[in-house]
Amino acid sequence: MILTTTNAIEAQPVERYMGIVTAQAIIGANIFKDIFAGIRDIIGGRSATYERVIEEAKSNALNELSLKAQSLGANAVIGIDLDFETIGSNGSMLMVVATGTAVKVS
Repeated sequence: MILTTTNAIEAQPVERYMGIVTAQAIIGANIFKDIFAGIRDIIGGRSATYERVIEEAKSNALNELSLKAQSLGANAVIGIDLDFETIGSNGSMLMVVATGTAVKVS
């Protein structure tokens, strides 16, 4: 399955548009991640813990997007857009939404 943010795939013209596909992934950050991220905020630097959570949520959303496109008979998803939001009363949940167009390419 080809996944791309571009609207075309070089040397592989779109034969058929299968439709829009959307997938979501929501991951919670637990108290230990919050504590270590808070320490990192105080002393400075990047939070590898939160970076891993974001990467995991993105990967889950793209995997689900791929499965949904495949179920439509597509072999690629073009024009993928990724949106990241925090949700929950204290913003302790991360939501990633992936949207794209499922297509059949040659």
